[in-house]
Amino acid sequence: MSHTPGPSTRSGSFLGEVKDAVTPRATLLVLGVIALQLLFIASYVGALHDPRPKDVPFGVVAPGAAAGRTVDRLERLPGSPLDPRAVADEASARRQIVNRDIDGALVLDPSGRTDTLLVASGGGTVLATTLEGIAGKAEKAEGRAVRVVDVAPASSHDFDGLSSFYLVVGWCVGGYLCASILAISTGARPANPRRAAIRLIVMALVAIVGGLGGAVIIGPILGALPGGVLDLWGLGALITFAVGAATLALQGVFGIVGIGLAILLVVIAGNPSAGGAFPLPLLPPFWKAIGPALPPGAGTWAARSIAYFRGNDVTASLLVLWAWAVAGTVITMLAAVLPRRGRQETELPPARAG
Repeated sequence: MSHTPGPSTRSGSFLGEVKDAVTPRATLLVLGVIALQLLFIASYVGALHDPRPKDVPFGVVAPGAAAGRTVDRLERLPGSPLDPRAVADEASARRQIVNRDIDGALVLDPSGRTDTLLVASGGGTVLATTLEGIAGKAEKAEGRAVRVVDVAPASSHDFDGLSSFYLVVGWCVGGYLCASILAISTGARPANPRRAAIRLIVMALVAIVGGLGGAVIIGPILGALPGGVLDLWGLGALITFAVGAATLALQGVFGIVGIGLAILLVVIAGNPSAGGAFPLPLLPPFWKAIGPALPPGAGTWAARSIAYFRGNDVTASLLVLWAWAVAGTVITMLAAVLPRRGRQETELPPARAG
């Protein structure tokens, strides 16, 4: 009588099955995912769990010696929440706020007991509210009251001033997802410079379409941001391409691991440091320092400037985004022309008929 082998006989031991199913490469990738998971938690909680204002650029308008006394008093506030400086007059203070040189200003009334606090909720509602609390407490200690004037108010449809941040996050997601799909479908590393150029062209087309779509949704359709569609379109296309090109470059150098590195830079490090939920002066030093140099932070600053500050102070942010776009393009092309001896995950050539 013949004996029918059981499952263990056909497939070997359970340990053998595990070794066959979970390769060393898969193990390393899983460990990488766990590392990204823990870094995500550490970055977001570390950046956002305890927002405290630190050295917020702040103007003081007061006659004569009163300006110096007020600046000195505000400088000595516990925790150094403000970085105060004397400003000539209220018009100059308003202009500096709109130019994004300062985030608020206190205008003293020498003939009365009520002073004026100038804020700009378009730069972040949480920051404006924080300045109201700081100034109100400081004025109350002097037996004075304060009234608040919003110089650059956020749209009534832009809750907490977050629409610009989520718009930029959407553009960033489109950039690295598109680049990742190109890698997953045909291989992380392009087979030759022509294939690399094709990927970059596809990325540019996606950026143009996605930039326009985001600008139309955030503006004419939802009415969340008041900025011009053309300006936001250009910004969105640049953000999407910058992130996509950077992801392509990381894939070209590191293979499929490059997708994880892109997530590390853009999502884990970039989003919590972007100044979206909490503007930069409320973030801890590390996140405050890296935010403006990463696409989400540069994009959020530029989007808010376009929407609420007449497009002022966007040069540095645009240069950051262009730097990511150019560096990503150059590295993607260079990675495609490097010798491929021993390289894995190279893009598969097209199948031949017959």
